[in-house]
Amino acid sequence: MPKAARTARSKAAPRVVKSTTILGPDGLAIYASRAKTSRGRYYEEAPSKTRGDFERDRDRIIHSTAFRRLKFKTQVFVYHEGDHYRTRLSHSIEVAQVARSLARLLKIDEDLAETCALAHDLGHTPFAHVGEDALKECMQPYGGFDHNDQTLRVVTQLEKKYPDFPGLNLTWESLEGLVKHNGPVLKKGQKKKLQTTLGELNKQWDMMLHTFASLEAQAAGIADDIAYNSHDIDDGLASGIFTIGDLEQQVPWVGAIVHAKRKAYPGIERRVLEQETIRDVMGTYVMDVLATSRDRLTALSPQEPDDIRNAKQQMVSMSDDMRRRDRVLRDFLWANFYRSPTVSRMRTKIFRCVQELFTCFMENKRCLPVDWMARIDHVPKGYTARNWHARVVADYIASMTDRLAMLEHGQIYDLKQELR
Repeated sequence: MPKAARTARSKAAPRVVKSTTILGPDGLAIYASRAKTSRGRYYEEAPSKTRGDFERDRDRIIHSTAFRRLKFKTQVFVYHEGDHYRTRLSHSIEVAQVARSLARLLKIDEDLAETCALAHDLGHTPFAHVGEDALKECMQPYGGFDHNDQTLRVVTQLEKKYPDFPGLNLTWESLEGLVKHNGPVLKKGQKKKLQTTLGELNKQWDMMLHTFASLEAQAAGIADDIAYNSHDIDDGLASGIFTIGDLEQQVPWVGAIVHAKRKAYPGIERRVLEQETIRDVMGTYVMDVLATSRDRLTALSPQEPDDIRNAKQQMVSMSDDMRRRDRVLRDFLWANFYRSPTVSRMRTKIFRCVQELFTCFMENKRCLPVDWMARIDHVPKGYTARNWHARVVADYIASMTDRLAMLEHGQIYDLKQELR
């Protein structure tokens, strides 16, 4: 075999389970979600002449303002720190790629999986989780803030593109995928105060909060984990914050992949070695999830989508062994990347930026853009004037890109900018 055609295998080669899935006439598994049997949209609409409902949902996400803004929202690094680091947009696209691959292999609806993947970060603040932590602290007296709930708020209320309804009027199944991004919201029979937007939506439309989401939504959820870990390895290596040697020494299962690549390709260029390693890391995750999911589906033998929702465990999942390996990798990334001095110094600056913007807009609403300021005067039922003011401010800050937040902060607090 030519050297270029050789494939390096890690010692812990993933197992593959042959699928025995029963397919419908459309080539999908009998328990897959189908647009034609969707629970529909909250606001009734005529069907598209050229697209299924899940395709239509995906396209509405792609053409939304919130999706375009992800181009300049941080994943780990702030946008000006480098041109090649991941943003929320590139992350969402990578999640969608993994979700579609899993959906295709599991014989479920790819369009719904892709919709859930592309939409899952629409509610993120500027500056990634640091921005969210800052805004969450500011909003604690006013009903709180959570990026998943904000995503739901974006697609049901904040996007303004249609004359007949607010938001994007996505199907129930797409909304379910956003609501249950991390699994069931409630235990069966449990009652608790829900997050702001979810509580409002669930009163009007039962989101079955005590059940799991569809297989398609589950595929998107685990694709988020896979993509997140894999590309943070890439960005960490590219930044020089840690090295391939650090990974090799501190994360044994990744180290086995690195060792196999070095053996298969003596003298391999460092950056190529890194890319080969990341590719196999992603492949290890995907093959493990595929095998585990097929095992669980075989044991459950579901006959329809609601059998998936009512299962006692999530169907699309990593194995216990993979979860242990995943934990080791996550611990490495936390210690060597997310909490590194380089990232931590920027964290301090942007935490203050978000908090000072919030304080300014709360103390003087006239610092807000005119259209946002006008919203404050129209207090909806269920809100006090102060809480609504804070919610509008949170909506505005959460909508910002990194560069807009820094520009706004500079214009408000840096006198020199006004004198230039």
